Amino acid sequence: MSQGLVIMSYIVASILFILSLSGLSNQETARKGNYYGMVGMLIAILATVMSDAVTSYTILIFALLIGGSIGVRAALKVEMTQMPELVALMHSLVGLAAVLVGYANFIDESSAFTGIEKTIHELEIYIGILIGAITFSGSIIAFGKLCGKISGKPMLLPGRHLLNLILLLIAVWLGDQFLIEAETGGGVWPLILMTVIALAFGVHMVMAIGGADMPVVVSMLNSYSGWAAAATGFMLSNDLLIVTGALVGSSGAILSYIMCRAMNRHFLSVIAGGFGSSGGGSAEVEGEVQAIDVEETVQLLHDARNIMIIPGYGMAVAQAQHTVHEISKFLVGQHKTVRFGIHPVAGRMPGHMNVLLAEAKVPYDIVFEMDEINEDFPDVDITIVIGANDIVNPSALEDPNSPIAGMPVLECWKGGSTIVLKRSMASGYAGVGNPLFVHDNTRMLFGDANDSLQSVLKRLQG
Repeated sequence: MSQGLVIMSYIVASILFILSLSGLSNQETARKGNYYGMVGMLIAILATVMSDAVTSYTILIFALLIGGSIGVRAALKVEMTQMPELVALMHSLVGLAAVLVGYANFIDESSAFTGIEKTIHELEIYIGILIGAITFSGSIIAFGKLCGKISGKPMLLPGRHLLNLILLLIAVWLGDQFLIEAETGGGVWPLILMTVIALAFGVHMVMAIGGADMPVVVSMLNSYSGWAAAATGFMLSNDLLIVTGALVGSSGAILSYIMCRAMNRHFLSVIAGGFGSSGGGSAEVEGEVQAIDVEETVQLLHDARNIMIIPGYGMAVAQAQHTVHEISKFLVGQHKTVRFGIHPVAGRMPGHMNVLLAEAKVPYDIVFEMDEINEDFPDVDITIVIGANDIVNPSALEDPNSPIAGMPVLECWKGGSTIVLKRSMASGYAGVGNPLFVHDNTRMLFGDANDSLQSVLKRLQG
């Protein structure tokens, strides 16, 4: 394929990636956005394979078969509840790729760069490895936290901010040493030392972040992986990789900002860590829990006219989204108003609940973001909270000493009645007790969410 045709293919792929991001910004166009992205990636791969940059097709085809097989297996095997940790793991692979490409470029003796071009190329290598190493180790820790292999409690070392600053200054100094030594054919040890420091920095950065901030961490690492990909593009002189990395990096940064704003948090304070822990935090919740059974739940639903459903991570764990859809469809058929309230950080990653509801084919016009429906709760007869905790916690607004103080939440306690579906009284991912559970108009329906909702659906239909 001629270079002109390759460039044209890259331009088409870039346009498709932009259309993909645009489509993914809305539930109704998300499926189309995915198709745009897949077609764009197919064009990008084919154009790259057929370009002059490829000299060994045997190795390339072998690598594509291995990667494709792993991707297909992951798509078929990984459940929706495991998507957050899968996303974090994929981010780590992007970071690892940037590190490996950087070292490959560094030891490549066929480079024809001289003078200032050589210095710029070496700087690209150094920055690419730095970002890639941070992304790799940070994403591995995020994966461990999301799948429960590592505690969600933040690891707050004494003087951690000073430690981070020292690591940053050392990385800058090593960068200067690397550029000086690379001029005479050296620079291996500064590069290796920087890689070790970057890996340690990535581990420390994510370990210091508490459970409730993990959705922001996922979007932040998404941004890092984009910048790592862009750095790889500079190293390989691949325009499409630069554009794609910049798109992912900037969109991830914007999403992180939006998530922080939704949590009333500053981005830098999230990176600094300390928000949310796995073993408690705010004042102890005092009061008596009032349990409810399926029959009473069905009666309340029969009597209600305006119903709100708030899904949380517990719905994902119980895989109850399809049952929830059937219940909502039945209630709508009974001429009741049914709406879903989605908190921006519900679940373990941005848009987690939206994806689950879309999978269950819940109509988009009854799914609302927190800002759209929070003022309507006084008119709601009954709210059903499915496995959510932190996003419906009144202490965020009422307790200034709470670890989640100031975070906007869905104010369901202002409605008529609230039914909370939980397996037990355990605290949520932020490790914060919830006064909602002992509120006068709150009833607890204990048990597996899907089993409980299946029973509710049968009683409603019978």
